[in-house]
Amino acid sequence: MYCIRKITEDLTYIGSSDRRLALFENVFPLPRGVSYNSYLLQDEKTVLFDTVDNSVAARFLENLRYALDGRELDYLVINHIEPDHCSMISAVMRLYPGVTLVGNVKTQNMLGQFFDFDSEPNFLIVKEDDSLETGRHSLTFAMAPMVHWPEAMVTYDKTDKILFSADAFGTFGALSGNIFADELDFEHGWEEDARRYYTNIVGKYGTHVQQLLVKAAGLDIAVICPLHGPVWRENIEYLFEKYQKWSTYMPEESGVMIAYASVYGNTENVAEILAFRLAEMGVSDIKMFDVSVTHPSYIVAEAFKRSHLVFAAPTYNSSVFCNMETLIRDIKEHNLQNRTVAFIGNGSWAPIAAKKMREVFETIKGTTILENSVVIKSSLKSDQLEAVAKLAEEIVSSME
Repeated sequence: MYCIRKITEDLTYIGSSDRRLALFENVFPLPRGVSYNSYLLQDEKTVLFDTVDNSVAARFLENLRYALDGRELDYLVINHIEPDHCSMISAVMRLYPGVTLVGNVKTQNMLGQFFDFDSEPNFLIVKEDDSLETGRHSLTFAMAPMVHWPEAMVTYDKTDKILFSADAFGTFGALSGNIFADELDFEHGWEEDARRYYTNIVGKYGTHVQQLLVKAAGLDIAVICPLHGPVWRENIEYLFEKYQKWSTYMPEESGVMIAYASVYGNTENVAEILAFRLAEMGVSDIKMFDVSVTHPSYIVAEAFKRSHLVFAAPTYNSSVFCNMETLIRDIKEHNLQNRTVAFIGNGSWAPIAAKKMREVFETIKGTTILENSVVIKSSLKSDQLEAVAKLAEEIVSSME
């Protein structure tokens, strides 16, 4: 049977969730699953906003048919043509051959890359600020390139003040009946998934997100309908504040993240001692990760959140331990900036890990590198405890 919910009198949520998928984009762990959101507007004309992933095809088509209740589908707006949102386009066209596809020029070009049918007879190309009248509702379109694909756009319903935001404002996590953010304990139950989604999926493109935020600021928005995660109809300012910080690469909190790699526990020991010294000096916000245990996406998200980052790793194959090297590469590729960073290195005969890590962060915009690195050979000796204490002191001093 159908699983739908009304958002407004004319707009219905007809998406679905996948709780079996282990990896989003075959990269990012999904311990709580993911939702694929699709919305149906019923006016004098009917409008479908995006489709879903193949994994939830049967439920989506059932929802669509039920919600239409015998009506034809007039328009399918393609805000984003990534396969987790466009996979059902051909199926929708088979069911409703008279449907008009709505998208920009880049959308149409990329449509031909995913499907074999000729879309031109059924395609309406829209540009920035173009409008589509559906009866009572007036839809306008705004381009959102690189949030997070080049063809991405958003649609604004002027009548009900609804922003269909594509991958912007999305969140990992399956929806369980409660599709609205205000029905959930979002700050404690969903914020981490929202941050991990943004930082890993969209984070590289902060400048482009800023451009979209400027456009959104010029709209009177009552509801945000993203393609993943809950719908927002309250406290939208909170969401915008998060996006403002994330997209400008400013820390949310003054705190310390320590990410360490350790083969036999000796590097981990130094990281633990540093954490205890920091705690003794009054730092209450300390988060530690073993990079060989925790997926990089979680650590990248935490790095976006905190002001101070410490990386501890042994030398490995004349470079940095492989899992730490992956993490540092991810942080750099996701464009994180404006952090204070320190390093701990280990090596039994050629301890160069700290030096190598430093070289990477010297190329990252807005990075402040602390002077006091700690370098050990095999294991920490008692006469090196002072070096750890000095690093802790420098971290705390830089937080003031």
